[in-house]
Amino acid sequence: MVFHETALPGAYILDSECLPDARGFFARLWSVEAFEERGLVARFNHGSVSFNRRKGTLRGMHYQAAPFAETKLVRCTRGAIYDVALDLRADSPTFRRWIATELTAGNRRMLYIPAGCAHGFQTLADDSEVEYMIDATYSPAHGRGVRWSDPAFGIAWPDDERTMNDRDRQYPDVVA
Repeated sequence: MVFHETALPGAYILDSECLPDARGFFARLWSVEAFEERGLVARFNHGSVSFNRRKGTLRGMHYQAAPFAETKLVRCTRGAIYDVALDLRADSPTFRRWIATELTAGNRRMLYIPAGCAHGFQTLADDSEVEYMIDATYSPAHGRGVRWSDPAFGIAWPDDERTMNDRDRQYPDVVA
């Protein structure tokens, strides 16, 4: 695994190192030691999957409030997504800034999102599937979100076509 630092402290893009041979390839996707060496969360409580029928599906921007703030490791196992992490840590030098990367089944890239950041994505292909590893216990009472199009963040989404649920569409803007 190759860890690429991003503009958000504690957020990483991870690329697989494929070892090809006549059969195909082998690649390590997870290593407790590699995560611990970098001071990253190395224990995840649960895994989830999101299946999205239509290109243009937008989910986000979600996070959980303390004490249930979540660290996530996200991977696209089918199709393609534009994956976004938004820094909501008030004490961070990158507060209210965001990063994005394209995760696809073909590039096998992952995004590590530290606690205190919101997460969302837009599908770039029909029938996209996203796998999440999450370190905190889910608490519906601590679930939060910010609006995907809040001008305070200026997230540049790749597609104007959007399929969304009402909850995500109606999150409030952040008051400056």
